[in-house]
This record gives sequence, structure tokens and C-alpha cells, in this order.
Amino acid sequence: MKRVLFLAYHFPPTGGAGVQRSVKFVRYLNDLGWEAVVVTGPGTTGSRWTPPDETLAAEVPASTPVLRVPSAPPKASRWRRRADRWLGTTTPFGRWWIDGAVEVGRGQNVDLVYASMSPYESAEAAARLSAELGRPWVADLRDPWALDEMIVYPSRFHRLRELRRMRRLLADADAVVMNTPEAAARLRRYPEFSQRELAVIPNGFDANDFTGPPPERHDDAFRIVHAGYLHTELGKRERSSRLLRRVLGGALLPVDILTRSHVFLLEAVDRVRREGVAVEVHLAGVVTDVDREVVGDRPYVHFHGYLDHSGTVSLLRSADLLFLPMHDLPPGVRAGIVPGKTYDYLGSRRPILAAVPDGDVRDLLGRAGNAFVTRPADVDGMAEVISGQAAAKAAGASPRVPAEDVLSACERKTLTRQLVDVFEGLSAPSAERTLAASRD
Repeated sequence: MKRVLFLAYHFPPTGGAGVQRSVKFVRYLNDLGWEAVVVTGPGTTGSRWTPPDETLAAEVPASTPVLRVPSAPPKASRWRRRADRWLGTTTPFGRWWIDGAVEVGRGQNVDLVYASMSPYESAEAAARLSAELGRPWVADLRDPWALDEMIVYPSRFHRLRELRRMRRLLADADAVVMNTPEAAARLRRYPEFSQRELAVIPNGFDANDFTGPPPERHDDAFRIVHAGYLHTELGKRERSSRLLRRVLGGALLPVDILTRSHVFLLEAVDRVRREGVAVEVHLAGVVTDVDREVVGDRPYVHFHGYLDHSGTVSLLRSADLLFLPMHDLPPGVRAGIVPGKTYDYLGSRRPILAAVPDGDVRDLLGRAGNAFVTRPADVDGMAEVISGQAAAKAAGASPRVPAEDVLSACERKTLTRQLVDVFEGLSAPSAERTLAASRD
């Protein structure tokens, strides 16, 4: 077995979208001749972005070493976080994670170093470990860092500064893995990456999570399900400061984040319900007070809170229609991300209402064939889809299902093989790095 030092701050018992990719890679790497030595945080849970999910620990092979940075992440005041953001200094969390990961990973007998990002400080930790161990390192970006249109910086200066940091650290990596074709295309615009081979390995779904019959239902309502974070609060805040952000130049693209919430869906459902159609909306995931305020007194909305992965899968499979919202961009401008839930939606084999901009997600769903696609704020289009699908269900029509070749390409085992291909191309020790490490 070859060994990879696998840096992943987000790892069980923590749950959430950022954990799934790492857990599934670790699970299936063993079957392909690689043992992961995981370097992760202490596993503290409870915040909005780190909910607990004990069930994911069962996905990790019992033989996998899991090395944890022993202390708890430092907490910074709101003003300290703002100061670090404006001044560009390394945050207390960043210093803690970089130094802790290097200390824990130091001296491990491995063939290469891998960093799952975010947090993006993992790149610096991986670069240091790579130099010390004399082994190559792989940067895997779940989101495209400074090229992510969802991230709005205080000003153009701050955005360019982070872009320079990203370019410097990724240029040091021996291989770079991007999550979408569009993200890879954005990175290739910079000269140091224009001739480099960039691997594109998207998120995916695990077919084993969807075995067995779907859950039984004992009602006739038309059920719409959304799983994951709702960005209502962030979207409202971004809209209120949009003019200032545009003047200061902190946004990569003109983006409307509010459409990644349930705001426009509920407007569409209200219209359909006024026509006498019994529609329910089920929301699974961590919710905020602002999310609940948007719902108000609508009795047809059901909050499930954060569900573990198996509970989320069960809810998805019970749906008549899955809601996939994204941020809005001007027509013709391609989004740089595909939400991770997209793949579990496909794995559930249920029809999808995708309110999404142009980009890889539209391309993927177009090939899959089981999605009804609208623009992110198109309430009329959403209402038309919901009404039509509710009528089709009442008439006994069979729902759309995704194409099998698309499902096969998105399966976690397939994607792990692609990651192993990257590893195999680098796993021979680098003489240059080994010499540099010996000199140190």
C-alpha cells in the first residue's frame, strides 16, 4: 500500500457539505492501493458550518490513522476578524491550523501530501510538509478560492491580494485538482497555469447510499425538498451593500446571492397553492432566524433541521421534486461552482427543479435529463414547473430519471480512481525536493 498524508480540516465527527468529499475519498482509496493518513482538526462541532454527524465515522476504514491537532481552534472577536480581513494578516485560526497540521504530520512515512481546501490555509501547511518530507503535494480545491464569485472581498485590493496568495501557493503544488471545468478554465488564464495539466474531479454521490427501496409515504401532497444551507442572511446583506461592493471592486462578478435561498421558491409555491394544488416544502439543514422570518406563517413549510447523511438521503428519495437554487449571474456568465447537493440529488433519481445560472451545473443537468431548469429568480418559470409536475403526478405519469452514463461518471468510486491517477503520476519521490529537505 502506498500512503498519502491527507490534510482535511473538515472530517468526522463533523458533518456538512465540506466533509463528504474527503470521507468518500478516504473510504475508497484503500480499495485502490492507497492508505490515507488523515490530519484533521480536533473534531469540535456545534457551529453553523460544523454540525455533528456521527454516522459519517462509519465510512472511515478502521485501519485508517486519524491524527488530530490536539487543541481547540482559537476564537477571535468580531473586531479581530474584521481587522485580519482588512489587513490581510494570518488569522489566529490560520496560524493554529497551519502550525498544528505541520506538527502532527511531521515525520510521517508517506508517498505524497494531499490538501483538501477550504480552509485555504491547508495549502501552506501542505507546502511546508512537502518540503520537510521531500514528497510532492496535491492541492484539491472544493471551491475555487479567490476565483469564487460567491466570495465578496472588502475591496478590489483585497481580492487581488488573495488572488496573488492563491497563485503563489498553487504554483508550488505538484498537481492541482479543481472541482469544475469552469474553475479550471479560470485558473488557466494565469500564465503559471496556462500550460499545466489541471485535473478536474467534481463532487459526486455514493451509489451505496441509495440502495434499497425508497421510504414509504402516506400522503398525496406534492412534496418539494431542499437540502443544505440557505444563504438568506448573506444574500440580504449582499443586496444591501451591492452598490458599495461594486464601487470598491470586491466582487469577482456581479452576483446575487439571495437567489440561493428559498425566497423565490416560496413565491412560486404561493401562486400554485392559490390554484388549489396541495404543495409542501421540506427544508433540511441548519437554519437561521432570517430563514424562518422569510417563511413566516406559511403552514406548508416544514423545517427538519440538520439531518445526518442517511436521513438527508431518505428525505431526498421521498420527494416529488428536488429544489436546487444557485446565485444569479448575468446571462452568458458561467458560474464557477456546482453545489455538492447536485450529485446526491442525481443519485436519488428524483426530478429536479434547478434555478441556476449558466455554467457547468446547467451542462451537467442537461446531460442527465431529469431536471427542469429556470433562471435563479424566475418565479413564473418555477411556478410553471411545479404546477406541471403536480399535474403529472396526479395523472400517474412516471417521473423523469437521470441518464445512467451521467450517474456512472458522478459515482464516488469512479472519482476516487481519477484522484488515484493523479497520485500515481506523482508518487515517485522527487529528487529535487528530497535534496532540499536534506539540506534543511
